[in-house]
Amino acid sequence: MPPPASEITLALRPESRLDLIDVSSRVSDLVCRYHKALYYSYHTTAGYLDPRLCARLNHDSESLHAFLQSFQNLFPPGAAYRHDELEMREELTAEQRKGEPRNGDAHLTYIGSGLNNCVTYANDPLVPVFFVDLDGVHDETARCRHTTVIGFDHELVVSELFLTIPVSSHPIDSVNLKNRHLGIFEQLEECVRRNGVVRGRIDITLERDERQAGLTVNEYETMLMKHDLVEILRDPLRFVAERGRHMISDPKAIPIKAKGYAKYDLVQILNEFIDALGLSESLLERIIHKFLAYPASRFLRMKRSISLLVNDRDESGCGSIVEGMYQSPILVQWSKAQPQVRRLRAQIITFE
Repeated sequence: MPPPASEITLALRPESRLDLIDVSSRVSDLVCRYHKALYYSYHTTAGYLDPRLCARLNHDSESLHAFLQSFQNLFPPGAAYRHDELEMREELTAEQRKGEPRNGDAHLTYIGSGLNNCVTYANDPLVPVFFVDLDGVHDETARCRHTTVIGFDHELVVSELFLTIPVSSHPIDSVNLKNRHLGIFEQLEECVRRNGVVRGRIDITLERDERQAGLTVNEYETMLMKHDLVEILRDPLRFVAERGRHMISDPKAIPIKAKGYAKYDLVQILNEFIDALGLSESLLERIIHKFLAYPASRFLRMKRSISLLVNDRDESGCGSIVEGMYQSPILVQWSKAQPQVRRLRAQIITFE
């Protein structure tokens, strides 16, 4: 019988800026003993795609690559991201500014494409699980990335918390759920300790009737969250225009029929997205109209749930929430909440 749960942490070296690395093949000796495996990324520009999306794309690296590139076209490198104005980043020292990557595009692609820091896959030796790196090479040097994999057989919900998050009156806003003033992490950590969870997961989900909002795990950096993310929620094509490609001057002038689509950059991007997913032309037309009406909620893959890893790496036998250096769980809204709160449900899960 295998132990209740086993884990391993790997160091990865991507070969290109956008790289997909099959992690499951590197940990096959561990995960083959278990029914399930959790995969965790410690980074904000590298993570894992949802298992359901990967299944829809047949776990094919080329299809997944094309899917990610459709979002990279929305957020091209070198556009005028406030995150990349390093002289405005007050949290960086002069020395840090020298080596800090200008990677606002990678952060926005991570958020927009719905990458995850933490995913759980059913184990199948024939199915690859890809670590997706969006900023794997900086100044021609491969970055060192880390990922943790935990194999387990069963998961059990041991506690459930209902959280109320105050939000501003602004229709577009983001909230750092790790902010000490909210006290959320303290509640979660206390619940983990009280239930004796050593290895497990915390699933945080928007309540069912919460609309026009999403969750992600990323860097809660002021320029990124309060400027760049706000800009794409207002206008997802902003940075495409700044790259100098042809831009739509009047979205309402887009013809209904697909034969007129090719001359518009928006449609070229959407075509890549649709081709990657293998959807129909008629569905493409419907997506275009929905995209123009509700850009954030209909095109960007903002998630309604996120997961956090719990393990005992800091103190043997005592589990706590695992955090990458720059990771924060973030609530994003693109419409006013009435009243000014958002409601979340958190489930504390232990592995067996």
